[in-house]
Amino acid sequence: MRAMWIACAAALATAFLAAPASATVYELPSSGAGLFGREERVVTSYEDTLYEIAQRFSLGSEEIVRVNPGLDPWLPGAGKDVVIPGQRVLPSGARDGIIVNLPEHRLYYFPKARPGEPARVITYPVSIGKMDWHTPLGRTTVVNKKEHPTWTPPESVRKEHIANGDPLPAVVPAGPDNPLGEYAMRLGIPKGAYLIHGTNNPIAVGMAVTHGCIRMYPDDIRALFPLVPVGTPVYLVNEPVKLAWIDGQLILEAHPPVNWEGETIEPNVEQFSAMLEAALGDSVVAINWDIVREELGKARGMPVVVGLAADMPDATIAVPATARNEGTAAH
Repeated sequence: MRAMWIACAAALATAFLAAPASATVYELPSSGAGLFGREERVVTSYEDTLYEIAQRFSLGSEEIVRVNPGLDPWLPGAGKDVVIPGQRVLPSGARDGIIVNLPEHRLYYFPKARPGEPARVITYPVSIGKMDWHTPLGRTTVVNKKEHPTWTPPESVRKEHIANGDPLPAVVPAGPDNPLGEYAMRLGIPKGAYLIHGTNNPIAVGMAVTHGCIRMYPDDIRALFPLVPVGTPVYLVNEPVKLAWIDGQLILEAHPPVNWEGETIEPNVEQFSAMLEAALGDSVVAINWDIVREELGKARGMPVVVGLAADMPDATIAVPATARNEGTAAH
């Protein structure tokens, strides 16, 4: 499942805002399997930061730091091996329009396939609402789109800035000081108060830092904006644990769970067991619960094989180095 390649990072730190993101368009398997992409690796040069590498590969800031423990995100140093977590399990639900999975801090867009062409998914990291400014859940639609938007801060946001000694004007004009960036797509909930938009602070993409809106890298929103028509459905979901059942292998991808306020909370093993029932049905699977617990605890956001079909007696599950190998249990 793991494909790796090595490339030298060469972008200057001063070019951070303009650094192009790696390709984020993936052809979906014709079999309907929910796993796509691949894990990659790059080797740092002396001027790299993990945050610049994250933007280059369309990853969130916390996402790249989480899978590269031990590396200083600002000064990783030259010649360091950096994991690029590019393999993903699709969220559940219809492959239609836009899905934003809040715990994953990631957006998935499913453009309508042209006749004779395969279905595709386009995916980008996003920021979501911080505590007390949570991003709502549910189905909505894109109700309008605006290039070079102005920003009218809500009264609650203006009061917050006044309290912090940083007052805002009634209207922030388009330009480099506008936190909406160059593009904005307004959602229909509630009363059009929430947007999918760009940013003038790229380093915060992939974190819970917004006032409820969904924030994207400038290059990412620039690429997505012309593809999404008004009326596109948008599904805001909370799936910290995603599962895929592919060729007799049970694949788990776990992210830090968040509650309704956007706070990170402890993983729920009981919730995982309930998801197993729905994903596997009557299938009999040997599950390595040590790996399950480790992945739920670390919540690295990387797909891992945690179970095998019972009719694959010669197969084994690779145990991460830090897991205790105490055998498997049948489900």
